[in-house]
Amino acid sequence: MVRRVIEIDEEKCNGCGLCAKACHEGAIDMVNGKAKLMREHFCDGLGDCLPNCPTGAITFVTKEAPEYDEAAVKTAQAEKLAAEQKSEKPQEEIQKRLHALHQGGGCPGSKMRMMNREQSPAAPVSAQQSQLVNWPVQLKLAPVRAPYFDGSRLLIAADCTAYAYASFHQDFIRGRVALIGCPKLDSTDYSEKLTAIIRENNIKEVTIVRMEVPCCGGLQRMAQQAIQQSGKFIPWQVRVISIDGEIVE
Repeated sequence: MVRRVIEIDEEKCNGCGLCAKACHEGAIDMVNGKAKLMREHFCDGLGDCLPNCPTGAITFVTKEAPEYDEAAVKTAQAEKLAAEQKSEKPQEEIQKRLHALHQGGGCPGSKMRMMNREQSPAAPVSAQQSQLVNWPVQLKLAPVRAPYFDGSRLLIAADCTAYAYASFHQDFIRGRVALIGCPKLDSTDYSEKLTAIIRENNIKEVTIVRMEVPCCGGLQRMAQQAIQQSGKFIPWQVRVISIDGEIVE
């Protein structure tokens, strides 16, 4: 079947191994000091490995590849866990390694972070105060699973909206986990990744913010499709920003 999987440029790969550690499915191995996609049927095409690559050696490609085999992945994960539990490594060491893996690695700019914005919901918000609580925010770099998704109100926004609408932080980011992308410039269908984020985390509601331009309808379509395909009933709304910075819907 033709589907999206990752591709690793051996010339760019520096052999750090961070992508192999970040791949929850175990699709990547280190071979002769280089990362290689060894099991295409383990690659879910969501790209948790991408933000961990410090050299940009990993990209998405659409090609003929075996269908993603979730059952085989779960079996391999169970076998790996059983082997680790039987090993002589102290449990504390295993937990530290798992924690480091969960926090991510590679490029410092794409490392997963949570920012504490403690304040009363009724308190006034300074125009100079950021309301961002999660990092990274780019859909391409965002992890599928993250602590900040648990119980969150999710904001899916087009890149341009934050520049066009002056009170974007106060009116949209405040109290929400933000993910941004551009359906035209990114040349990526985010519906599959958004489906996984919504399905695998406890998302309470979804707000989609887009520009009035036609190409921004692609982001709305992807988000709505993801909610539907997740199999969950989640309240959602769409807000549309005009080019001159007004809310028109």
